Amino acid sequence: MSFEEKRAWIYAVIALGVPVVYFAVVLGRLRDAAVADVAYVWPLLIATGAAMLLNMVATIAAGAASPKDVLPKDERDVGLDRRGEYVGFHVMSLVALVPLGLAMAGVEHFWIANAIYLAFVLSAFASAVVKIVGYRRGF
Repeated sequence: MSFEEKRAWIYAVIALGVPVVYFAVVLGRLRDAAVADVAYVWPLLIATGAAMLLNMVATIAAGAASPKDVLPKDERDVGLDRRGEYVGFHVMSLVALVPLGLAMAGVEHFWIANAIYLAFVLSAFASAVVKIVGYRRGF
């Protein structure tokens, strides 16, 4: 497995794992409080920062574990990265219509913010999946 594929796996796991914890914590608070009273801002900021930090640390650890695999990107890596980011962009563009619609409907900020976060999550995960499939099956 190339280093770039390892990075895609790391990105996919973190892009899915951190939001699952975030949504479990925040949506669990809805049972005990009204939407307007749910504290979601700090957990959202912590989840975002944790995802970035975990991604950096895991990527550095993967590189330290097998330094011979850390090579400059070749044409295939660049092409797969481009395709993954392209798909991620389109997923984000499409899913961003949901929070836009929520904002136009005058829905609580809680739902709008979480819909935006979900759009970022789906974009990151789709991008990583496209890269992984590209490395496994080829494009």
